[in-house]
Amino acid sequence: MSVLERLTGGLVVSCQAKQGHPLRSAEIIARLAECAVLGGAVGVRVNAPEDVRAVRAAVGDLPIIGLHKVRAADRDIITPRFELAEGLAEAGADVIAFEATDRIDVAPGKFVARVHEELRLPVMADVATAAEGFAAWDAGADLVGSTLSGYTSDSPTREEPDLDLVAALAAYGARTVAEGRLVTPDHVRSAFAAGACAVVVGTAVTDPAAIARRLVASTPAFSGDTR
Repeated sequence: MSVLERLTGGLVVSCQAKQGHPLRSAEIIARLAECAVLGGAVGVRVNAPEDVRAVRAAVGDLPIIGLHKVRAADRDIITPRFELAEGLAEAGADVIAFEATDRIDVAPGKFVARVHEELRLPVMADVATAAEGFAAWDAGADLVGSTLSGYTSDSPTREEPDLDLVAALAAYGARTVAEGRLVTPDHVRSAFAAGACAVVVGTAVTDPAAIARRLVASTPAFSGDTR
């Protein structure tokens, strides 16, 4: 099967940790990816060549969606330049994820075409709005992810997954990946029901600090009610 066929209908686990996080090392990211494999994930999503290389060595031929975050003034931009895609491909990524918003300098169509022609890899366009997703799909992206919904000025901030965006992209005919704030089994089921071909879950699986924080928020000590 092709990489896209292997991802279809399954869960992809995002294995990432920011600088300063206790899990921030390529070796630990690779261990998280191994855990994802044991849990039945059909792929992993990994940031930066160092981590992609370590994960590739740990998980064999499991599909890796590679991205390379670059810090901007207010947030990270996802793979904004082609040379970053080249580094991911050399490290062993099977799919190149990039940001298909106006924050990147190159038009999505040109970026997708270069990855297809020069790297011979499929491309996942991370978007925040339906219009961006439609444009990325029309430009030749192989996957369109709801990854950036709620993180840009033209998409609403929300606590729940943006399943309306997932549904809109799927209805347009895009091969849609639901990503962003998916935490529960119900979220995953709802994303597939909305038309997603695959679902990416990250923090809810691979960040023990965030998992603990979410549970601690339900305790009397957190609320101040210790009766």
